[in-house]
Amino acid sequence: MKYLETTFHNRPCTETVNDVLAALCAEIGYESFGPHDEGLQAYIQAPLYDESALRAILADFPVEGTDITYETREMEDKDWNEEWEKNFFSPIVIDGRCVIHSTFHHDVPHAEYDIVINPQMAFGTGHHETTSLILEELLDADLRGKSVLDMGCGTSILAILAAKRGACPVTAIDIDDWCVNNSRDNIALNRAEGITVELGDASLLKGRQPFDVVIANINRNILLADMAQYAACMHPGSIIFMSGFYTDDIPAIRAEGERLGMQYIRHREKNRWAAVMLRMK
Repeated sequence: MKYLETTFHNRPCTETVNDVLAALCAEIGYESFGPHDEGLQAYIQAPLYDESALRAILADFPVEGTDITYETREMEDKDWNEEWEKNFFSPIVIDGRCVIHSTFHHDVPHAEYDIVINPQMAFGTGHHETTSLILEELLDADLRGKSVLDMGCGTSILAILAAKRGACPVTAIDIDDWCVNNSRDNIALNRAEGITVELGDASLLKGRQPFDVVIANINRNILLADMAQYAACMHPGSIIFMSGFYTDDIPAIRAEGERLGMQYIRHREKNRWAAVMLRMK
């Protein structure tokens, strides 16, 4: 999957402007952000890029007296193993119980769950707050013998941890064939059993047997659009973990879940990113 990089030049360049801009961009599909000297860099899958939507949020930018210009470019294909090794020298440790690393890492800390990821794409290595929030939830959840759905699986890091924690069967779905292929590589690398990877979107869920646990780490707009289809493949007592949005978006996510018959249980947050847990009544 090709990614686009949008570089924003903000005047004034303040933390508030960057935070508001990132929140608005997340609503139109951007999934990762990083600061630079004059503003913000944001990353989006090429098929999701909508320049008219981007222009609209800048035209109605809510911080008065702000001037924002931008340019967007297609990111070059890279050896993401090399990039990961260059930029992230240490393995990721989640709650002291799960360590995520690549094959080039040495002196990997010992943990209850060891996950090896071959990062053949820009994102999905576990560094993003939304991924780590869901990993924390899975470490606390009772998954043994439970059926699990991982929507927007990416590298399948979440599906792999679920399987290692006893979930079976696990279904991982993504719209990107690159993600599907990378997921299958990572599943084999971890000798994770009981995981099926499929190419497609939420329309694949029609007519499925209910899942005990649903994971959806995507973005606010897709979650709101697809939540009814998630609900249709849940039974009373099923739980859903959703992330990919900011804390400001929790009321909208919660309201839609409650409209569909779910009960809000809790949320976690990290650097203004959030993960919400709901249970089907």
